[in-house]
Amino acid sequence: MSNEIRLAFAHPSERAEATSGSDPLDRISLRDHIVEVEIGAFQAERGATQRVCFNVVVEVLPTSAAVADDDVDRILSYDKVTEAIAFELAAERLNLLETLAARVADRVLLEPQAQRVFVRIEKLDRGPGALGVEIVRSRKAHLAPVEALTEEEPPKPRVVYLTNEARTSENLSGWIDQLEAAEQPLILCVGAPDVAAPQTGQELTQRRVDLLAIEQNAWMLAARDKRCVVVDTRTELDWAMKNGQICVWAPSKIVLDAVDGPDAPPSDALGLAAWFAAEMLADDFWVVGNVDGCVALETATRQIRAEQKTL
Repeated sequence: MSNEIRLAFAHPSERAEATSGSDPLDRISLRDHIVEVEIGAFQAERGATQRVCFNVVVEVLPTSAAVADDDVDRILSYDKVTEAIAFELAAERLNLLETLAARVADRVLLEPQAQRVFVRIEKLDRGPGALGVEIVRSRKAHLAPVEALTEEEPPKPRVVYLTNEARTSENLSGWIDQLEAAEQPLILCVGAPDVAAPQTGQELTQRRVDLLAIEQNAWMLAARDKRCVVVDTRTELDWAMKNGQICVWAPSKIVLDAVDGPDAPPSDALGLAAWFAAEMLADDFWVVGNVDGCVALETATRQIRAEQKTL
């Protein structure tokens, strides 16, 4: 077996050593770190966990002074690697190992000592062998200097739930005019049509059918006002809020990909919208139309009051 092929299947630590420069860096490694997680693009991978194995090697700046002082606070702790993995797994449900590997690598490289990182991730339960991906990322090529990194404050929108009565009202455009005049990012949410959705008799498939019923109404709303654009991903929502675009939330992707999903089922569209408002750290959550009661939302940092607007 050629050296190139051998290295392709060797542990990342061997690849790190083989590709090091004339001034080699220190390395720390995490081997065979196995986590049960829901991940994957196939329908069979939804609603079930599978074993995923992480092998990570981080090349770090020399720490001779820290070693001499025996000071754990001056080195890149192994915990930082496992914490990076846990953070990205908890952030959202992902379809691709490639996405997860890139995010783990980028998070590790946020550590000042880290210069280059090798990440191998393998699914252990998808076949007779291990199926995986391996990437290499370096601070120089993929990340700005740590001192140049800044945390951008995410936009805090006003989330407005429109009942079917409000969605079909002749006053809809006027209400959108007023909401748009507030110069605050605006996301509109709707429920399902008044007509009952088809019943599948199976919980997981029914959940999808009910979410798609809501999305039908989202498209109906967008058809009534050209300012409203149906959006289904967090990335597009963030872009839209920064660029003054009015969004109509299509819930399927965000709900199905959520690690800690909503307690409310899709049939409780108001409760689903309330969960979404909390996820978006909304400053306001309004209900336009006649519904029973109000909704209280609580996030880790704020209490969002739901106001009911009547037609």
